[in-house]
Amino acid sequence: MEIFKDFRFEAAHSLPHLPPGHKCRNMHGHSYRVRVVVRGKVDPRVGWVMDFADLKGAVQPLIDRLDHSVLDEVEGMGISTAEGLSVWLWRRIRPALPALHRVEVWETATSGAAYSGEDE
Repeated sequence: MEIFKDFRFEAAHSLPHLPPGHKCRNMHGHSYRVRVVVRGKVDPRVGWVMDFADLKGAVQPLIDRLDHSVLDEVEGMGISTAEGLSVWLWRRIRPALPALHRVEVWETATSGAAYSGEDE
């Protein structure tokens, strides 16, 4: 069984390694959406995989850190693409949520990245 919780935040970034003239090279912002997916068995005593409040408690401090920030200035971020952001989040959420299955990051309504720890 998989459960998930969605989060939203606003942030700015630039991608200075892109070629001159590429629009994403310039500082710009996104309204990000993050989905955190946990996988596990339903506990028959309570009827859920985990309490959504516990999931939120593990993730919300990271979302608060990113909200209205310049992602390029966030410690440990690296290249602040949707791919980089999904890995950054995974590495910080996983210690608190061992059942973490996937982190999805949308930087627009139609574009994003998903990471499941495959590089760990």
